[in-house]
Amino acid sequence: MRGGSFRRLLDERSRIAGTYLCVGLDPDLERLPADLPRSPDGVRAFMLRVIEATHDLAACYKPNLAFFEALGPEGWRVLADTLAAIPPDVPVIAAAKRGDVGNTARAYAHALFGVYGFTCATVSPYLGCDSVAPFLDHAGCSVLLLARTSNPSAAEFQNLEIGGMPLYLHVVTVSQAWEHADRIGYVAGATAPKELAAIREAAPDATLLVPGVGEQRGDADAVVRLGAAAGGGGLAVNVSRSILYAGRGGDFATRARDAARHYAGLLERRA
Repeated sequence: MRGGSFRRLLDERSRIAGTYLCVGLDPDLERLPADLPRSPDGVRAFMLRVIEATHDLAACYKPNLAFFEALGPEGWRVLADTLAAIPPDVPVIAAAKRGDVGNTARAYAHALFGVYGFTCATVSPYLGCDSVAPFLDHAGCSVLLLARTSNPSAAEFQNLEIGGMPLYLHVVTVSQAWEHADRIGYVAGATAPKELAAIREAAPDATLLVPGVGEQRGDADAVVRLGAAAGGGGLAVNVSRSILYAGRGGDFATRARDAARHYAGLLERRA
């Protein structure tokens, strides 16, 4: 496990890099550069070269576990090699969206934090506090609860009003009273800036992971203005496909670096 709390590492790293950019690692076999094989070995080579090209520009990385799981048993070895390639001062978020109870939640938490060494993971809150507690039982590890996501149909459930308050805000306000709430953050999509602002107001000190900048066309300037905590910390803004697949030829790593530099500038840390 990487030393120190996720929030401390994130804030330190975003100050050093001067940006809130989180590089999402979503290795889709069908979108690999043409000169790489459509195989676990091709994904491994792709990941290692992208990380080598972008690590100095990133505040953090976010591997999407689904793309590694889709590779079969070898995918877990590719994930381990990917994590080993990330410098230890760059924090990593497990894009896992785990959500279950009891022994299952404990097993998920052990796999992510105890086996793979993540210090932060995305978790679904919709089964209640006992589904999240096993993750927070790992000292120094954090969770990012799904609050208001960036996908087009997110509002179907997340914006439903209950007692005059939208469901996504219930997630935030109720979880702020849970044990170890200082290690709970939230996923808040760039495609819903009003909701992002409401989440930051409800959780002024929490870490926010903001997807939706890049191919989903969220406003980077609004995200930085609305999403950063007091003092400038507590924010990671994910960009995945617009960086990973900026180039499809032999120069893909150079093109990924150029795209990462572009988004790092748009997401410049201002405090």
